[in-house]
Amino acid sequence: MGKRVAVTGSSGLIGGALSRHLTDRGDTVLRIVRRDPQGPDEIRWDPARGQLDAGALEGVDAVVNLAGVGIGDKRWNAEHKREVERSRTDATGTVAQALVRVAEESGRRIRLVNASAVGFYGDRGDEVLTEESAPGQDFLAGVVTRWEEATQPAVDAGLSVAWARTGLVMSPDGGAFSPLLLLGRLGLGGPMGSGREWWPWITIVDEVGALTHLIDHDEIVGPVNLVAPTPARQKDIARELGRALHRPAFVPAPRFALRLVIGEFADSIIASQRLEPQVLTRAGFAFEHADLGSAVSWLVR
Repeated sequence: MGKRVAVTGSSGLIGGALSRHLTDRGDTVLRIVRRDPQGPDEIRWDPARGQLDAGALEGVDAVVNLAGVGIGDKRWNAEHKREVERSRTDATGTVAQALVRVAEESGRRIRLVNASAVGFYGDRGDEVLTEESAPGQDFLAGVVTRWEEATQPAVDAGLSVAWARTGLVMSPDGGAFSPLLLLGRLGLGGPMGSGREWWPWITIVDEVGALTHLIDHDEIVGPVNLVAPTPARQKDIARELGRALHRPAFVPAPRFALRLVIGEFADSIIASQRLEPQVLTRAGFAFEHADLGSAVSWLVR
């Protein structure tokens, strides 16, 4: 029997790929959308007002909450930074409260897999980080902390809740590596910052696989690092992209230049986070792209 999985953010890069994968394996996907539903597979909500009909979640086995405005969609200013946090905490709080109502009204406990991010850890240099590591001190670390805290009503109600702390997603269809691919094809894909920063990467294939693993294994709760088991320095990623594209990859983009072009968000792009997916590894999750070489070859193909 397939599962019934409700997904917020299903029109995004990760949400779309996850929805297709779940459908292909025989699950029923219900898309939680902000507009009027266009079919029986859609549920309307208004996270800004905290509105999500608990009755519409009847029969659902799990909810995957991926909602939130793109962090890098705009140059950072005070308003965009507020919206980055508000969109995540509002959506997460709305989902959590709806699941609590389902539990109170019917006794059913629906699994919650809630999006999160490796931004939780901040810029940590060469320190090896696991799910047990403390949070960072910068803006994004604060946002992610409050984002995860918004699930607390569901946790307090005894529901099974996992926080999917996603790294930099490799995908040919968008995401963090899309501009790197473009620059690489132009021969401009050199290292950013010093190039020694650790980047916690994961392919979209393994991101979807890991989220599916969390849907299926409700015994896994709390933070889960969705990153490949072999973190790499940024200069090595640039070099591997250049090799796969047969293009040079040695012209660096210094931090001050990135800040001039991108603004404050540049500091997050070149933050160093040497993460390990300890929870996934111990749970027996098998990565399809566990090493950088196979991941970049797949990405370029």
